[in-house]
Amino acid sequence: MGQTMKAEILPFSPDTEFYIEERCYIVEYSNSDNDPDLSIAQARVEPCVTTAWHRLQGVTERYVIISGTGRVEVGDLDPRDVSYGDTVIIPPNVRQRITNTSDSEDLIFLALCTPRFDDAIYESLEDKDE
Repeated sequence: MGQTMKAEILPFSPDTEFYIEERCYIVEYSNSDNDPDLSIAQARVEPCVTTAWHRLQGVTERYVIISGTGRVEVGDLDPRDVSYGDTVIIPPNVRQRITNTSDSEDLIFLALCTPRFDDAIYESLEDKDE
C-alpha cells in the first residue's frame, strides 16, 4: 500500500527564493515526497522579461496570477494578456512561456503542478523548433 500523507504546516520562506535558467525566480511552497500529487511554487518574473520556452513531461501546470501583468503563450493558443486573479491551465507536454509586460513591476504567480514538479520532467524548448 502507498505512503500515508502526514499533516504539516509549511511556513512561507521568501529568503529561499532562487533563480532558474528559465529566467525567473522561484520560492517553493510545497514540493515533497509527503505530498506527491501536488507541488506549489511562487514564480517571479522581472519587468520586461520573457521566460524560456519549455514544457513539463506528464505534468499539468496551472498559473494563478497574484500580482502584475503578463502575456502568456500556451501551445497553439493565441497569446493572452493576464493579470491578478487569472488562471492559466497548461496540459502535460504543452509548450509554454510568459512575459512580464510591465516595465516597472514584477509579475508574480503561483505554479501548481500535478503530479508534483521534479527537475527530470522539465524540457527546455529554447533551441528546438516547436
